[in-house]
Amino acid sequence: MGDVLSQDEVEHLLGSLDTELNPAELAARAPLRPREKITVYDFKRPERVGKEQMRALQTMHEGFGRNFGAGLSAMLRTIVEVKLTSVDQLTYSEFVFSLENPTCFNLISASPLEGQLILDINPSILFPIIDRLLGGGSIEATPTRRPLTEIELRLVSRITGLFLNEMHRAWENVLELDLKVDRVESNPQLVQIIPANEVVVLISFELTVSETRGMVNLCIPFNSIERISHKLTSNSWISYSKRPPTTESIQQMTDHISDAPVSVIVELAGTSIAMADLINLRVGDVIATEKDIHQPLVVSVEGRTKYHAKPGQYKGRKAIEILAPVAERQVQPAASDGVKDPLEQSKSA
Repeated sequence: MGDVLSQDEVEHLLGSLDTELNPAELAARAPLRPREKITVYDFKRPERVGKEQMRALQTMHEGFGRNFGAGLSAMLRTIVEVKLTSVDQLTYSEFVFSLENPTCFNLISASPLEGQLILDINPSILFPIIDRLLGGGSIEATPTRRPLTEIELRLVSRITGLFLNEMHRAWENVLELDLKVDRVESNPQLVQIIPANEVVVLISFELTVSETRGMVNLCIPFNSIERISHKLTSNSWISYSKRPPTTESIQQMTDHISDAPVSVIVELAGTSIAMADLINLRVGDVIATEKDIHQPLVVSVEGRTKYHAKPGQYKGRKAIEILAPVAERQVQPAASDGVKDPLEQSKSA
């Protein structure tokens, strides 16, 4: 058996059980736990679009913005800057209530994607563009807050048509889209294409025309791109953008190159003469060179030495026969400084 406690020790233990420890002593005696990392999650705004898909959309529309800006500059005959400002996901209600009223609210069908996309053009930049299309100057006018007229809608269709054409090119490596505007509304709060709490991807651009700036928003509902989300990844995007050439693309490139005109010059010989002799040249004069008649001629294509050849005739016309290509290390300029082109010398003689 172990040691037996005395009566005083038993009373001391019983007394210690009745004593309450203060919070400071409890905290000091409690074991320390490592601090956990807490991430805030809003259940009203679920992030259904992955980071890979968001990066792919951003990459696609950065190039789209540059091309759309170039096309809009050509249309307006002035410098237009289009800058991608953000690619975010939020609910449809948050997107709608963030827009002005009235605005240019375009409902777009994008077959084979399900549902509709939305293109919103802010009136602060839209009316200056319309004024520019109608021949107005660069003077800033007072911002107008009214729905578009029928004539203005026809002019806006040129801008939206250019936007959809460039968007088709931006998406063609992922999916062939058939884009067209179904209708144009002025009050976005009266249009309910998807539930209010449905997630959408909002792609925002900032347009700058002269000193005027405004926003253009492209809204893509998640349920429209849910079936093709596996294609919107960085790996698949790289594979699509760097796909190997096909037989059709090679033939198309060959056809374009074969129709391109090039300059071909044959160097007969080279020599140097005095300026007085050059001035006194007459028809029938002979210019002596040190080149052997058995040495091949040099053929230059667009100023670059490419082939060795020999002279001759073909069907009664002067011609050359290609002997062999010239090695890259032997490539020299077709004519050196201070020496007249020998072919031109022969023609002068």
